[in-house]
Amino acid sequence: MLDLQQLGSFLAVVRAGSFVGAAEATGLSKAAVSRHVAELEEHLGVRLLHRTTRRLSLTEDGQRFHARAAELAAALSELESETASSGGEATGLLRINAPVTFGNLHLAPLWPRFTAANPKVSLDITLNDRVVDLVEEGYDLAIRITSNLAASQLVSRRLATTRIVLCASPGYLAAHGTPVHPRELADHQVLAYTYWSGGDDWRFRGPEGEAAVRVQPRIHTNSGDTCRAAALEDQGIVLQPDFLVGPDLRRGTLVEVMPRYRSLELGIHAVYPTRKHLPMKTRRLVDFLVQAFARPSW
Repeated sequence: MLDLQQLGSFLAVVRAGSFVGAAEATGLSKAAVSRHVAELEEHLGVRLLHRTTRRLSLTEDGQRFHARAAELAAALSELESETASSGGEATGLLRINAPVTFGNLHLAPLWPRFTAANPKVSLDITLNDRVVDLVEEGYDLAIRITSNLAASQLVSRRLATTRIVLCASPGYLAAHGTPVHPRELADHQVLAYTYWSGGDDWRFRGPEGEAAVRVQPRIHTNSGDTCRAAALEDQGIVLQPDFLVGPDLRRGTLVEVMPRYRSLELGIHAVYPTRKHLPMKTRRLVDFLVQAFARPSW
């Protein structure tokens, strides 16, 4: 069985980039940290670190072990925090940030349920579509809709997923024709979302692999609701999440275009700054949102 002190010393060395830095961070001596890592390597039967006089680096085995060990350490920290705060009561102000359309459509109906279940918690909710800095701007939690959180230093819980759908109204398609390949979108009226990660370069994956086209938007807007409204008025083709256009697709007021060519599927995440000493109010909210989106309505 792994020795947690050895594991902690190894993780500290990787974080600090040196045995001296790890010793300073942990309060142990450099010799003790070095011994712990050596004992861990002996226990596992593999070398975890390349040691030179100038630098340390992870071996291939070390990279694999570090990834899982970091997850284990985070889980243990979360377990400790949960246990320490399990008898506490959720109180105080929660500052929350969320995207505008998702916040209005899918979060707004939930807030009364949350406050009713947690009467000593008050909410300060800000809706915008920019990526806020939770620490700098003082938010307790944010909702992020993205395909990649790998570069983030935040803790995240996935709530649901949403598929980005290419669609248009039957009226528009009757008047302008229905494209069958992404390259044809260059000749169509499109309604573009300003914050789309690819800008005006729309990418799809289809039968022959990846296909891309540079579109010429008739409308640029930072509002998905505006894109949807214009599409419903036969103004063009949109690329929007199914949490927004799903009801229109079911009613037939919008129709999926080129279903063999798929755009992104994005994760909808609750993100917060740290697991360590997570306040009960934040923990309650995260658990509430996970349960609320267990079966997404879209």
